[in-house]
Amino acid sequence: MEKFNKLTGIAAPMPLVNIDTDMIIPKQFLKTIKRSGLGVNLFDEMRYTQDGAEIADFVLNQPAYRSAEILIAGENFGCGSSREHAPWALLDFGIRCVISTSFADIFYNNCFKNGILPIVMPQEVIDTLMADARKGANARQTIDLVEQTVTTSDGQVFPFDVDAHRKHCLLNGLDDIGLTLEKAASIDSFEQRAQAQRPWA
Repeated sequence: MEKFNKLTGIAAPMPLVNIDTDMIIPKQFLKTIKRSGLGVNLFDEMRYTQDGAEIADFVLNQPAYRSAEILIAGENFGCGSSREHAPWALLDFGIRCVISTSFADIFYNNCFKNGILPIVMPQEVIDTLMADARKGANARQTIDLVEQTVTTSDGQVFPFDVDAHRKHCLLNGLDDIGLTLEKAASIDSFEQRAQAQRPWA
């Protein structure tokens, strides 16, 4: 998993509320078990017409936001079914951080496990970040995980809270497997003792 430390990038404004995981990545794209290749279908039904043409007014189809790495979203982002493909699709598109007033629990947890930082902010801060994001590609925001701050393009700084363990995992690029491998020496030692004590096992 890629480490997350400090990110300065384009923020795309998406003020819709209750964006569910089927909107993020529709069910017909869930056949794959690979984490790559889903970005092209992110928000598929909002990005494309039925014949596959881009919908020009959808935010991620607009030239200013095609390279967005931050998403400023409405409340209850990631609700619906518990598909891990949703953060996979966001990450494959290039989104590394989603900021909202609230997230669905499973989606929120899956983000951390896949290298995406979900940040919860009060509505008044979201309103400021949304307005800043609407300025376009030149209005880059900065997410500093070490300092736990979001900085707008004009220098306004907003602190955010994050669980210390999840922060550690993102800063060090540790998913569940990585966390286990951190204990590799202890695991090896246990197995050696177990083999010595129970050679028949």
